Amino acid sequence: MIPGGGQPNMQQLLQQAQKMQQDLAAAQEELARTPVEGSSGGGLVKATVTGAGELQALVIDPKAVDPEDTETLADLVLAAVRDANASAQQLQQQKLGPLAQGLGGGSGIPGLPF
Repeated sequence: MIPGGGQPNMQQLLQQAQKMQQDLAAAQEELARTPVEGSSGGGLVKATVTGAGELQALVIDPKAVDPEDTETLADLVLAAVRDANASAQQLQQQKLGPLAQGLGGGSGIPGLPF
């Protein structure tokens, strides 16, 4: 019920829901195209992911490569990818958070990472 005794306008509610869905889809598409970079080892290893978290590129400075110590290199790669993914999650919150709140909070919406 709407204050004042009126009935909700179902057509208007459906249009609002459809617009929110379109806005959400547009934001998700933008995230999929937006590159986000993370690094480790003072920039010796750089990872680029999309705002949706898909790994796109990995750059390793030759100074980071020690044939006798591949474990450290693996740790640097892992740290760079995690850093990039953390940045991607922040971007997701910025882009999708307000839209999810408009749809009722976000926590119960399938497919959203938050």
